[in-house]
Amino acid sequence: MPPPSLTAANDRVAAAASAANGHAGPDARRRAGKGKKVHPLPADGAAMGDGAGGERLAGGRRPMDWLSPAGVAGILRRHPLPALFACGLLLFMGVEYTIPMVPAAAPPLDLGFHATAAMHAGIAARPWLNSLLAALNTVFVAMQAAYILWAVLAEQRPRAAIATLMMFTCRGLLGCSTQLPLPAEFLGSGMDFPMGNVSFFLFYSGHVAGAVIASIDMRRVGRRRLAVLYDTLNLLQFVRLLACRGHYTIDLAVGVGAGLVFDMLAGWYLDSKNIDSGDNRCCSSCQKALVSQKLTS
Repeated sequence: MPPPSLTAANDRVAAAASAANGHAGPDARRRAGKGKKVHPLPADGAAMGDGAGGERLAGGRRPMDWLSPAGVAGILRRHPLPALFACGLLLFMGVEYTIPMVPAAAPPLDLGFHATAAMHAGIAARPWLNSLLAALNTVFVAMQAAYILWAVLAEQRPRAAIATLMMFTCRGLLGCSTQLPLPAEFLGSGMDFPMGNVSFFLFYSGHVAGAVIASIDMRRVGRRRLAVLYDTLNLLQFVRLLACRGHYTIDLAVGVGAGLVFDMLAGWYLDSKNIDSGDNRCCSSCQKALVSQKLTS
């Protein structure tokens, strides 16, 4: 009589051979199928993609199944944000055909101006307050510039500086290409940036975009509290520019998007130069130049 260990080994070999031949016992089949998610075939038994059964999606669903009440409910449950945007699309498709256009002789319609009408009246009645807010805003712009210069000069992280150069160049091109009229209620100040109450009304807001670029860079290196401070000051700047009629609402909203877009473009540029825009302190071409200088010296 063979020992128990040899008998157990023979049983395992026999079970493996039986499973390989498609004759696994019920216990083996249960173990093999455990943990696997099985999608049952449709009632007609047609395979996925079978022409006789119609085109099917993953899981055996037909495309029209998504239009059923259960399918729509599933989409709303799993993808609420795209569903919200789809509702917005339908809403504004109707708005486009029904909203009256502003007459040529009338001033532009800006809902942000209406929302800040009371604040505008208060600032207009107090010129000293207008100058104080303008001075504080100029200090914030200087803070943005100081941080971006520190990042590129002291920390040798050029991404924010490259994004800012791209952003202001594009802003100048767009602002000169299509010039919107200066609001009749504009409250200028000699303390505003640019200093001296010179014209700065260009599409889009460089004030807002620069703050966004600095905030993104702060988050990239883990300075989250400083980024929250800049975001808060940027929001206050947003409201102040509206109240003083320094920008239209669309200028400020696009300024936020411009900061995001040009930071991304600067990252792509640095990636194309084989530069790690996060931790590396210098680009590959600069490193080669430094190495060559050391070799020649």
